[in-house]
Amino acid sequence: MPTIMITGAAGFIGGHVAREAERRGGLSLRLMSHRRPPAGAAAAGPATAGPATAGPDPATAGPGSGSGHGHGRDRGPGAVVPGHRTVRADLSDPGSLRGVCEGVDVLLHCASQIGGTPEANEAVNARGTAALMAEARRAGVSRVVYLSTASVYGRGAFRAARPEDLVRNPGSPTSGSRAHAEDAVLAAGGVVLRPHLVLGDGDRWVVPGLARILRALPGTVEGWAARTSVITAQDLARLLLGAGLAPAGDLTASVYHAAHPAPVTVRTLLGAVAAVAGPAADPAAEDLTAVRARELLAARGIAAQGLDMLTSDHWFDSDPVWRDLRCTPGPDFEAAFKELAEGYRRALLDI
Repeated sequence: MPTIMITGAAGFIGGHVAREAERRGGLSLRLMSHRRPPAGAAAAGPATAGPATAGPDPATAGPGSGSGHGHGRDRGPGAVVPGHRTVRADLSDPGSLRGVCEGVDVLLHCASQIGGTPEANEAVNARGTAALMAEARRAGVSRVVYLSTASVYGRGAFRAARPEDLVRNPGSPTSGSRAHAEDAVLAAGGVVLRPHLVLGDGDRWVVPGLARILRALPGTVEGWAARTSVITAQDLARLLLGAGLAPAGDLTASVYHAAHPAPVTVRTLLGAVAAVAGPAADPAAEDLTAVRARELLAARGIAAQGLDMLTSDHWFDSDPVWRDLRCTPGPDFEAAFKELAEGYRRALLDI
């Protein structure tokens, strides 16, 4: 029975990964969390102060990051995994990581510091991941998979873009430190997955952020025909677990984009959000220039970065990861969002 350790297991994506592993069965789980243990897990090891969970890179991802995970506050629904072991440790405190990888076969690293000071990002994402990789090597972990984000590319128009054709150009301390984390994982022989927008139970960033933008604008914005890559948290969990367990010979790359193969137009995405966000989110009144939209957002105290992301293509080629893992993507955006709509409708009551 392989032993899999999941960092950030009480967060948005980490929680979905833990539940997916539980559904798959035949796995021993070790769930690493800095603050609250995943629901149903048996505590083990000392508790340490520090950060680990779910959120976006606010400087590069606008309404929500690709990863939807962070290291500053527990945002996820937690993982219902009775009987599995939880380890309390803190990426910003290398001493607390000592021994966490003993007996681990596969490490799925889903925790990151999102936002905060540049020093905090460096301590958790760059130095913390490097320390974790040192522990993984010392313990003989056979596979490491890191959940990164397409935000490491910074701004730009991306059309069916492949990792090997892009140059990382992080635009914030968060995305810069996550690029350093990628380097540490790749140097250790690990695998990196870069999602863009992640939707699902526990999302406190993407759809709520889009709802705020819609409610601040009286209409659509030029450029909303742009295409963007999305993935559900459940599909992303399947990919992370699949990358951790796949035979080495099946993996043709060390860096993959993680998204549903079919991109979604921003207009379709916003229409779905408007349908669950209530009448105030109706975007049909007029067609705004991007300049006017930025002015309206600024007047409401809403950062314009999200608008930039919505008015240019952010479409990343993810066919290789589905092919290499011999995994079939879940439902397309419209079908998947219908299943998530009621949960989002309840969540948006607080927005």
